[in-house]
Amino acid sequence: MVVIPRAVANPFPFVLPWDDASTGITDVSGWLEAPAGKDGAVTVGADGHFAVGGKRIRFLGVNFSFAGGLPKPEEGAAIAARLARFGVNVVRFHHLDTRPWPDGLCDPNGADSGTLHPEALARLDAFVAELKQRGIYVNLNLLVGRPFDARDGLPAAIETMEWKDRHLVGFFDARHLAAQQEYARRLLGRSNARTGLAYAADPAVAFVEINNEQGLVHGWLGGRVDVLPEVFRESLQGVWQDWLKRRYRDDAALGAAWAQGEERLGNERLTNPAFTQNLAGWTGEQHAGASMGLRLVRNLPESVQSSQPWTRAVRIDVSAPGSAGWHLQLNQPGLALRADSAYTVSFWARSDTPRPMGVAVTMAHDPWQSLGFSARPELTTQWQEFSYVFRPSQDDANARLGFSDFGPEDARVWLAGISFRPGGIAGLKAGERLTGGAVPVFTRVDFAGRSPGAQQDWMRFLTETEDAYWQAMYRFLKQDLGVRALVAGTIAGCSPLNSQAKLDWVDTHAYWQHPRFPNRPWDAADWSVENRSMVDEAGGRLPDLALRRVLGKPHAVTEYNHPAPNTYGSEAFLLLAAYGALQDWDALYVYSYAHSRPDGWDTRKINGFFDIDQHPTKMVTLPAAAAMFRRGDVAAAREVVGGALNWTREVDLLRGARSWSLVGGAQLGFDGSVALMHRVGIVTEGGVMPAGAMVPQPLNLAEHRYASDTGELVWDLRERGNGLVTVNTPATKAVIGHAMGRRIDLNGIRVEAGKGLQEGWCALAITAVHGRLPERERALAEPARVLLTATGYVENTGMKWKDADKSSVGRDWGGAPSRVEGVSAQVSFPVPPDHLQVWALDERGQRHRRLPVSAAVRGSSLIELGPEWSTLWYEVEIQP
Repeated sequence: MVVIPRAVANPFPFVLPWDDASTGITDVSGWLEAPAGKDGAVTVGADGHFAVGGKRIRFLGVNFSFAGGLPKPEEGAAIAARLARFGVNVVRFHHLDTRPWPDGLCDPNGADSGTLHPEALARLDAFVAELKQRGIYVNLNLLVGRPFDARDGLPAAIETMEWKDRHLVGFFDARHLAAQQEYARRLLGRSNARTGLAYAADPAVAFVEINNEQGLVHGWLGGRVDVLPEVFRESLQGVWQDWLKRRYRDDAALGAAWAQGEERLGNERLTNPAFTQNLAGWTGEQHAGASMGLRLVRNLPESVQSSQPWTRAVRIDVSAPGSAGWHLQLNQPGLALRADSAYTVSFWARSDTPRPMGVAVTMAHDPWQSLGFSARPELTTQWQEFSYVFRPSQDDANARLGFSDFGPEDARVWLAGISFRPGGIAGLKAGERLTGGAVPVFTRVDFAGRSPGAQQDWMRFLTETEDAYWQAMYRFLKQDLGVRALVAGTIAGCSPLNSQAKLDWVDTHAYWQHPRFPNRPWDAADWSVENRSMVDEAGGRLPDLALRRVLGKPHAVTEYNHPAPNTYGSEAFLLLAAYGALQDWDALYVYSYAHSRPDGWDTRKINGFFDIDQHPTKMVTLPAAAAMFRRGDVAAAREVVGGALNWTREVDLLRGARSWSLVGGAQLGFDGSVALMHRVGIVTEGGVMPAGAMVPQPLNLAEHRYASDTGELVWDLRERGNGLVTVNTPATKAVIGHAMGRRIDLNGIRVEAGKGLQEGWCALAITAVHGRLPERERALAEPARVLLTATGYVENTGMKWKDADKSSVGRDWGGAPSRVEGVSAQVSFPVPPDHLQVWALDERGQRHRRLPVSAAVRGSSLIELGPEWSTLWYEVEIQP
């Protein structure tokens, strides 16, 4: 069913030509110093920031993915010129290794999966040369999606693994590491046919990333190490056993180290755990029209009965599953839990066909929250025993153990021998030994049942093994290949901060409302993007990025976006640039400019979740973002809030970490919203805390208004659901969020958004491209040329929303041209009307129609923006 949401009045076509490099107020290519690398390679200065020729440099970049980074030479020249025009000074080449030519860099008929295709290399050479000529640097990613196979000298089992899991093997397998290094040699060791320089030696190739969004700790926390094929698990087992032998002289020493903190199993806490009293103590719940039957089964297989003191099971027969897994439940309430104690949940289960089932410990009362344990065991048609150890997230006098998500209509699930007992923490288990046996690698499920000493050793092993990989790749790039580029490993959320801090710079990624795929990953028809503005949440994803910043190291965000079709997307890069500058970060990248373009570049419509090249309301904000961040219009915060994280503390904290969100500032006591006011960061092993740095502590604000300590930025949440962010600097001002009905004074420049906006929302940016903005505090002493952008709702022609919330269009993205909202607003400048001229700009940023200027209060001038001008941007010329 297609739902017709509330329409925005009269959206009009607006398309930014894909190959436009017109001069004018929207052209900020003059802010780039061309060619890239003319003053030498990018380095890290003594202040911990990027520098070129001894002068600090910041980067505003975009990603190109798959064949998007391999345009035809004539297309590459046009794209490079357009990027420079919008203020972009670095390009990240991403996913070049994932698909074969013509959708990637690798030869489908090569001797191995890393053989490079000649035509792909020719296109890469040409594009890099064009970028360099215009002052745009290059970031090359080595391992992103390469599908390793047996041709790479690896066991054939590598081909049975999911593509991302294949990259885990390189952290402990020398053959895999060698294959990665050979790919790096082929790519970076060769000369660019256009520049004549090897990629390793070209100063325009500023950055190299080793392994995108991957890490051994990350993979293990996500349960992916547990499903490695046996041949690779054996390899990891050998590395683990050798590590233990180096650390402990014998079994007695190992046993003693792991014995501390053991907790034996206590008495059973469940009523009627074996169903000997039928279903006494157990509750079956049916919600939202879902229904099931509960039946006791007495005739269990002898193989099960022989090892257990129970002879009964309960069979769940699903007749109507409902629309959510929790609509059918079997649970037992009345369990008293303490957060400082461990508990063991165990049970036997099977199903009529293989499927996962849900099991969790939650509150048995409002608000029914999780108490720190949930799992999805994979059931088969054979009886299996499952056992989990956990520590509750908080005390609770009335908790419940519950089973749910039993499957579709007519599904059957059997449960037996259910147990809930305190304790279950083990050190060295029977049969585990250093010699004459083995200590098996820890699985994710088994980990919680291990003593603190055992857990710390396992985490120490993972971090040291992972760190050895990063260092091996770094030495190879720097020493063997002579790479001049600055090297990063992966993003901080996927690898220990202390490990990444040993490399040249630290990377992070974040997305506001990333697409969600409820059933099948990347299903083009079945997805949702929650249509919310980030201004309604204190910082949104920005504090997450700030709390992974390592003080003393350059900080980059190489992937960021508010994915389409979010209709508030034009806020994305304005907010990122403003707060990236406040945090004094070093590089910001949009993900992405473009993926593959098999039908050409002139699509004239929004091309999916991430691409911005034809997304009009995002593209027009880039000059203002470049001004705030690269030019430094927004000042860095004056105060620093810092936390210390050495290796020992990080290893200990990793015991409770989650995949994709390893240890950061949140685990050190930071309140994330402090990043909206002060600089924040972490000092890793060997680092020095900045003088005068404040320690993390909870914020106690009388109202939800977060003002930067510079006074330039304000994130105002005093009106729930009507967030507003303002930027107020001498050269750039912005109003982002629910501005309708508010009169906003930015040092003499006043903004009042009109009626008819989508949810009263808009994003206005006013940037002095030349000169400075007039302010009431000073007389205008110089002329100024100003770019004013006013953005709001956007969609493609014929886009079909699937619901009133505008959370999905499925496959119905519509076609050309893209259509935008004409934002209504009054803007006044503190200069007389005869000193001000204003033009509506066309899609190429050229003067199209002149706006009338009227007199306002106290000698100021007033202009009125609106849909009648059919534009997203305006030029304002001010004369003294």
